Amino acid sequence: MCAAVYVLSTVTGYVLTSALLLKCPSLLHRRKRETFLSRHISHRGGAGENLENTMAAFKHAVQLGTDMLELDCHLTKDEQVVVSHDSNLRRSTGINAYISDLAYAELPPYLCKLGVTFQRECFCEGGDDKRIPLLRDVFDAFPNTPVNIDIKVNNDTLIKKVSELVVKYDREHLTVWGNASNQVVKKCYKENPHIPVLFSLPRVLQLLGLFYTGLLPFVPLKEQFLEIPMPSIITKLKDPNRLTRSQRIITWLADRLLMRKALFQHLTARGIQVYIWVLNDEEDFQRAFDLGATGVMTDFPTRLKDFMDRNGISKPQ
Repeated sequence: MCAAVYVLSTVTGYVLTSALLLKCPSLLHRRKRETFLSRHISHRGGAGENLENTMAAFKHAVQLGTDMLELDCHLTKDEQVVVSHDSNLRRSTGINAYISDLAYAELPPYLCKLGVTFQRECFCEGGDDKRIPLLRDVFDAFPNTPVNIDIKVNNDTLIKKVSELVVKYDREHLTVWGNASNQVVKKCYKENPHIPVLFSLPRVLQLLGLFYTGLLPFVPLKEQFLEIPMPSIITKLKDPNRLTRSQRIITWLADRLLMRKALFQHLTARGIQVYIWVLNDEEDFQRAFDLGATGVMTDFPTRLKDFMDRNGISKPQ
């Protein structure tokens, strides 16, 4: 009997303490310093309105008032840091070659029309700008715009050179970097701990485990940004009639586990920004902000801006 009372009191104390710290994390953790706050994030510069990852796309998004540019980086054969999503150029240029096998001067231009990855049966036709830019071009053109860098390959030289560029342009306070790979994120943090990092995929899974076991409020976190997909959008990216029952169940379960308002509120209270990607419909914009996400990543920056203006979603100060 005494043992049962002891166990019950211990479990009750744990649950109550966890619930309190989930709501009030400042009792245990110092809030992370936020040097910028992003609500409107342009995915690949806005891949639905201009050719992805081009200077034209970035310029359009910045002129529109985006809070952040999201982009992807690779390293050329002559060790130039370029902004491009795919390691192989077939999809984007029609040439079956790897960026790492070509010097920067040898890189082909983008095709005139590219598919929009996160919008079913949608293509974007570009204008005159089809050049694959250098990362330094982006830093030169937009010195005051936060940039979200996806390090696309596990390459020590790439990580080192990106860090050097960030430091050279005095952008440690305006940059976040990382990848789904935990190895890449660890290397980024080791190379330059002053540049905030993203949660890798294994760390996202660990975060969920901590949240659902009640341990999260007790655990320190080095990451400052959580970027996660909204699983339910898969029904908009694929023909719903072609989704199997198991795919529907997995999508529903993943959505229920990831899209948790209590989790987002806890993280933002600790100074960790939550971004949801890649949303292109107003219904999804609304849901993300209703859940307490800090920002939304989109291929259609004009569409997101119009939605935010109509709904009075304030710009970060």
